[in-house]
Amino acid sequence: MASYPALGQLLRAPRLIPWRNWSGGQSCLPAARLAPKNLDELVTVIKQAQGKIRPVGSAHSFSALVPTDGTLLSLSYFNGLLDHDAKTLQAEFAAGTPMSRMGLPLKDIGQALQNMADIDYQTLAGAIATSTHGTGKNFQSYSAHVCGMQLVTANGEVLDCDSQRHPEVFNAARVSLGALGVTTRIRLQNRPAYRLRERQWIAKTEELLEDLEKNTRENQHWEMLVVTHSDYALSIALNETDDPATPPISPEEEGGNEFVTLIEKIDKYGSDFPDLRRTLLNSLRHLASFDERVGDSFDIYANVRTVRFNEMEYSVPAEHGPACLREILKLIQDKDLRTWFPIEYRYVKADNIALSMFEGRDSCSISVHQHYQMDHHNFFAAVEPIFWKYNGRPHWGKLHTLNARTLQPLYPRWREFIDVRQALDPSGRFLNAHLSSILGVS
Repeated sequence: MASYPALGQLLRAPRLIPWRNWSGGQSCLPAARLAPKNLDELVTVIKQAQGKIRPVGSAHSFSALVPTDGTLLSLSYFNGLLDHDAKTLQAEFAAGTPMSRMGLPLKDIGQALQNMADIDYQTLAGAIATSTHGTGKNFQSYSAHVCGMQLVTANGEVLDCDSQRHPEVFNAARVSLGALGVTTRIRLQNRPAYRLRERQWIAKTEELLEDLEKNTRENQHWEMLVVTHSDYALSIALNETDDPATPPISPEEEGGNEFVTLIEKIDKYGSDFPDLRRTLLNSLRHLASFDERVGDSFDIYANVRTVRFNEMEYSVPAEHGPACLREILKLIQDKDLRTWFPIEYRYVKADNIALSMFEGRDSCSISVHQHYQMDHHNFFAAVEPIFWKYNGRPHWGKLHTLNARTLQPLYPRWREFIDVRQALDPSGRFLNAHLSSILGVS
């Protein structure tokens, strides 16, 4: 190929280019940063690269999944819709496709994702590898909707996997952490295109918790954003509709930036006066107003995120969600922990994937955040034991402190994944220090 001389030069004498993730919390100086243009080049890179190899997507993982001093491998050229089936409502995408660029191509063929997370900056491969999810008691994570994938292993072998071909690899690769190889193609089970209506309202957090059964029963997708150091939360409900779309709003309005800015200022200037801060935060409910929105599903699910942060998320058994949240809020109040980002509270349906946070149990996902310029370590360290108390499983793309010894008891099918990883990559070419720790590979 004409591009191979340049590729060869990069493999022999790369120019060192630093990498950091979206929040700035993770960084590395890899020996090489490569973006193969096609499958043949990718296979060549994997066969010839020296040291460790880590695939990288849009850098939206907060945990240390990516950093390496070896080869950082981007699939930015592996992009777009590759194939689809109108009868089965399945579609195949190149694995490096950003989720934000999937909605319109799917709409053009009459399809849509069954559910989406509240941001769409991730690449498809990254979202699948970490079991990224949206909300809704009857909806599973992205990974559960994967019905086929192509994987390039450590020795350069190309495996096409599904429930019939290499089923043991397929079952593990649907949540792989990038530890099994490089995913190049992903086939998804979708549904017919649809529109959603978004409704938002402010209510007392305790009242929303008391009405959980009603809110999750009457709304297909429901979540709440709990304003810390206050008594209130933003409740968000999304439901399918045939109503016409409402006029689009600006990114600033969509992201709720004015509301967030007010919360940030109250924290900055009122943190020395806890009672006053609580009064001011509670009063914000009088200033908040939210217009209902109707639009294509992919436009309504995703939100603009202009304020950077670091995040820790655990999924606990669904029945323990309210108790876990209440205990976190009590800790923040009793210890007057410095934080102003809302706590995100969502539900996800169980699946059967070995390393999925939702394997074998319906779950409640609770996320705590800290502004990227504020130290998150003490805050997260204080909250994390509460998640452990409720048998929580950490989101693989978010910050946590567990290792293989503490993770293995949380996953009944842990050994299935470990055995597949060992068979595909016995020398650990796709591992970094973080993965070695959480998977127990010395």
